[in-house]
Amino acid sequence: MMAMVETPPPDFIKTIEWDMMDKTKFFPLSMLSSFSIRCALYPLTLIKTRLQIQKQNVLYRGMIDAYIKIFRKEGFSGLYKGFWVSSVQIVSGVFYISTYEGVRYSLAQKNIDSRFRSLMAGGVASAVSQTIIVPFDVVSQHLMMLGALDSKEAFYIKEDIMRKGKFAVTSEIVRQIFRCDGIAGFYRGYTASLCAYVPNSALWWAFYHFYQDQLHVILPSWISHLLIQTVSGTLGGFSTTIITNPLDVVRARLQVQRLESISGAFKDLWHEEGLKMFSKGLSARLVQSATFSFSIILGYETIKRISVNEEYKQFIRW
Repeated sequence: MMAMVETPPPDFIKTIEWDMMDKTKFFPLSMLSSFSIRCALYPLTLIKTRLQIQKQNVLYRGMIDAYIKIFRKEGFSGLYKGFWVSSVQIVSGVFYISTYEGVRYSLAQKNIDSRFRSLMAGGVASAVSQTIIVPFDVVSQHLMMLGALDSKEAFYIKEDIMRKGKFAVTSEIVRQIFRCDGIAGFYRGYTASLCAYVPNSALWWAFYHFYQDQLHVILPSWISHLLIQTVSGTLGGFSTTIITNPLDVVRARLQVQRLESISGAFKDLWHEEGLKMFSKGLSARLVQSATFSFSIILGYETIKRISVNEEYKQFIRW
């Protein structure tokens, strides 16, 4: 009698693909996770922006100094200036992740290498997201700078308007942007945003999958797959931030200081800072990027596991 040959189970699924998930679970959980993370880490975004905009170190000597001074002068709410406008990024985040997963899935059908798929999908997703978010980014950054710079470099808001609350102040910022530059004012720095965020997003996803593959080779098989993913995300954030930091400084200055061109912004930055332009605001951005990358991947990959369709659950490793 012939012995029964037992078919070995397939390897665990390293990457949960777009077609493996229940989108009715994924989207609401993803938006909730994104909002929570952005809310927790927003002060780092504000501090990073102020460090990037200031000339040399006239206001803040570094990340800790900026935090202390903002908290003392403007209170806890000062660390959340512009947050409610910036939180619109949650909506753009849905478009971002849908585009990323959709492009990545399409490229997978053509048997393209995983890291190249991530690179391309990350770049396309960022371009779509930036088209939606730049106007809100411009407004929120002006709100972040209130109280940090004089009227030559930030819009002046009268005291009676300041007393009316956040909506009145935001409306005044919007009016001043429109009065100065028209609709184009809300897309000031759009090209710089694409130059900063498209390669940032593309490289981040590529590094994320690269580090994940390398850690799987180095570490023992019993190590948590989710832990490997969060560490990979953090390392990817560090690598990408160091490479793209000057581009992000130029983007911020174009949007807030209303400079005319990317090349002009680079020249001004080089004239003011010299080689320090490569490290301007870098400490805050590294902390923000590492914390954000760790938190986003922890939330994103956990939600993917929760949202995975029933037939794949037995192949998912935590």
